[in-house]
Amino acid sequence: MTTGPFIKSLQPVVHADAQGAQKEVLDIALKQVGFIPNMYAGMAIVPGVLSTYLHGYEIFRKQSGLTSAEQEVVFLAISQYNGCDYCTAAHSMLAEKMSGVPAEVLAAIRARTPIPDAKLAAVAAMAVEIVSKHGQPDHAVVKAFMDAGYTETHVLFIVMAASVKVLSNYTNQAFGTPLDAMFAAYKVA
Repeated sequence: MTTGPFIKSLQPVVHADAQGAQKEVLDIALKQVGFIPNMYAGMAIVPGVLSTYLHGYEIFRKQSGLTSAEQEVVFLAISQYNGCDYCTAAHSMLAEKMSGVPAEVLAAIRARTPIPDAKLAAVAAMAVEIVSKHGQPDHAVVKAFMDAGYTETHVLFIVMAASVKVLSNYTNQAFGTPLDAMFAAYKVA
């Protein structure tokens, strides 16, 4: 059941008007991505939320040992499971334009249908299992994940990715964050 935005009195931080810790974290975000996504403007209300998100996201991207496509599948599967339309759209764009996720895999995740690539299906299943079972995955899912060539260290990085997505998915749902123009073609129907 979707309830819609529930934070209504707080306004996203406008980078040009930001001061102190809000400005500092938005400056970091601007350097990292080249613009301030609408999501970041909402998260910056509490600078620690955006700072924690940026830090965890960067570490996952640089240190997880997962390919760019595998990373995107993790973020996309979690965002789709959590019902975050903003992150589903954003990661769909990244999947197609930057991360090399096969079109049929992207379509399957978005439609919640079986993923036609065994290894990517295993990483997506593990990501959703971590979230849906509150960090207590079924042993059969863990075995399938390991059998696909992943390690226990990869599990911990998926826990990190799930934590990062809690910050972004939940903030977007709290605000009903509008999509940035660059993600509009990937809007969830």
